[in-house]
Amino acid sequence: MSRTWLSIRVELVSGHGADFWPRPGRIFAAARTHCFTELATAIDAAFGRWDLSHLHQFTLADGTEISPLEWWDDEAPEGTVDGAATLSRLKAGAKFAYVFDLGDYWAHLCTVAEQRIDPLRALGERPSSPAPYWGWGDLPDQYARRWDGDDGESPQPKRPAGELSDLPPILPGWGERPGR
Repeated sequence: MSRTWLSIRVELVSGHGADFWPRPGRIFAAARTHCFTELATAIDAAFGRWDLSHLHQFTLADGTEISPLEWWDDEAPEGTVDGAATLSRLKAGAKFAYVFDLGDYWAHLCTVAEQRIDPLRALGERPSSPAPYWGWGDLPDQYARRWDGDDGESPQPKRPAGELSDLPPILPGWGERPGR
């Protein structure tokens, strides 16, 4: 197969009031026929987002904004292009931004690689939607929660005395160990 797909590097720049360094990132394989909404879905999954009920928006270098128009209830910013627009708008080397949750403002820098890729080499298959094939970094929780039940004010729960003693003995090293 010829090299027909885009390789898009996506780095998490900031969100929930914090800037990240080093920036966690993922690299995606995407066909030029995929749409921006599909790319947003892939980015959100790869960055561990689970509450997907938030608006998202791409901003191209020329200022063009792209977002699913049906989510805006006829109140999208003037000139916004629908998220069904295809990635064929993107050229090699293009830089653009993606923001998930316009309140907590999870901002990403996206960069299209200079060279196209072969999805079979990068992923071992030709996926039906954009898919990550490389990544790095710690991913923050979208609500900055550090544990189940974190309310932002309570102290962090104490770690069990035996490192994994609170777990059922399903795997080696889990559960209470004799002599402790």
